[in-house]
Amino acid sequence: MDENKKENECAEHDEEKWVYDSSLDYKGRIPLRASTGAWKASLFIIATEFSERLSYFGLAVNLIMYLTKVLHQDLKTAAKSCNYWSGVTTMMPLLGGFVADAYLGRFSTIIASSVIYIMGLLLLTMSRVVPGLRPWDAGSTNGVHEVVFFLAIYLVSVGTGGHKPSLESFGADQFDDDHPKERKKKMSFFNWWCFGLCCGLLLGVTVIVYIQDHVGWAVADIILTAVMVSTTAIIWIGRPLYRYRKPMGSPLTPMMQVIVAAFVKRNLPCPLDSDQLYHEVPKSAKNQGSRILLHTKKLRFLDKAAIIENDDISKENPWRLSAVTKVEELKLIINMIPIWMTTLPFGICVAQSSTFFVKQSTTLNRTLVADFMIPPASVYGFAAISLVVCISIYDRLLVPFLRRLTGNERGIDILQRIGIGMVFSVATMMVAALVERRRLGIVSSSPARNSQSMSVFWLAPQYVIIAVGDCFTLVGLQEYFYDQVPDSMRSLGIAFYLSVLGASSFLSSLLITLVDHVTERGGRSWFGKDLNSSRLDYFYWLLAGITAGNLFIYSFIARRYSYKNVTKTTTVAVADCYQATMP
Repeated sequence: MDENKKENECAEHDEEKWVYDSSLDYKGRIPLRASTGAWKASLFIIATEFSERLSYFGLAVNLIMYLTKVLHQDLKTAAKSCNYWSGVTTMMPLLGGFVADAYLGRFSTIIASSVIYIMGLLLLTMSRVVPGLRPWDAGSTNGVHEVVFFLAIYLVSVGTGGHKPSLESFGADQFDDDHPKERKKKMSFFNWWCFGLCCGLLLGVTVIVYIQDHVGWAVADIILTAVMVSTTAIIWIGRPLYRYRKPMGSPLTPMMQVIVAAFVKRNLPCPLDSDQLYHEVPKSAKNQGSRILLHTKKLRFLDKAAIIENDDISKENPWRLSAVTKVEELKLIINMIPIWMTTLPFGICVAQSSTFFVKQSTTLNRTLVADFMIPPASVYGFAAISLVVCISIYDRLLVPFLRRLTGNERGIDILQRIGIGMVFSVATMMVAALVERRRLGIVSSSPARNSQSMSVFWLAPQYVIIAVGDCFTLVGLQEYFYDQVPDSMRSLGIAFYLSVLGASSFLSSLLITLVDHVTERGGRSWFGKDLNSSRLDYFYWLLAGITAGNLFIYSFIARRYSYKNVTKTTTVAVADCYQATMP
């Protein structure tokens, strides 16, 4: 009895000492819990995100101003150009996340994509410094500059495609899902990740935008390039502190195997219980201590892929027999599709904050004190400041209170958090419509046909409300897609969250085109050559209606959603693990 007690105490001690969630240290050994991962590692990663977002938003929020003032695009064309670029930038992570999960690994993908990102910024700097590539004077356009400019910003898109999903999932990997204390820290990580992101955003839309407007675009580009180079150095310096996970090959192949196996056995009756299914733990899970999924009763036709036939040879062919875990992984992805689709209207609302909201600010009085004027794109700072404050309150005050109230370690359910944010997006569009209607009223009554008597601070409420919505929905989506995808697809999970924003940007452009076509045939387009000849208030009311209707559909789907049900399988003895980590 004493020996058994001693063994149990040693095992508990080693569980605290070592990490068994398939992580490795930078030398390929099982990492020590005390010296790797958790906050000491994630702080390097959050600092890197701060720097990268500074560079990204330094470009993104003022893009519509550059397109209209330097490239002389009209409002409608510039808005669609911004949406196309934003869409590509936030859809590219699907490719980057796949490469990271399947082949390169997250850390290697971060470094490689950072190099591409820096190349884009260098080319952008050259387009504004090299005489033959610089834009011409007002009133004319240098075609060569335009080509180089778009090539540069789309190189940034490619770099972001690998950087964004890999960095965030790499940060979350620093916390062990099977360790109670670290699991709670991971929930806070997504909040503080967004905090660091917003701090970078705030600096980008204030300091960088001011430099662009009052010092020069070239100077701003040089600063952004230097920041991105320092970002790459920061992530490299922290290398000994990180926990790494090996790429596990294409996650799409096992899913295709499940589909093929289920099709081959389509004529077999659905099994009545899970005892009739093939439950063998995948070899990768045995070797890496990964979690396996428990059987669920949804999408039962896919369970046919796990039915064991009389011919035992079929067990050696994954295209005829799949383990329950692989079947459940496919079910997870299928069950996510309705959630992904019903969050798109929220993304469309978010897209307006960096296009039409910014353009509205150009028509308002932006004087702050004396003769100092707020740059138009800096109005995005209202959202950044609000989001920083909201996240701090949510993580430090609201979550602990809700944990005590509900007994839920997250405070509130992930999908409930996402839904609350959607309510705020409806309110944002309603407030934006009322503010724009007031602006148009001032324009119509002004002899000079302008709204300079109206302060830019009238835009603050819509930015504050959308920021509160972001605190709930965007942070919730990050946690949802990272947590609910199969363990081998964590980078792709973050890419799925980003693709919501990317697809929404494309849908926003499509909606603008459709509304413009329909209203123009009706006599007057809602999107004129400038804001004063447009009816953005009608467009905002339309978005409010679409988002409100979608909220009911989302609520119906969310109430019926089943979360991932996992267990941990560890087949390596504690003593063996200890020996494996010895030099």
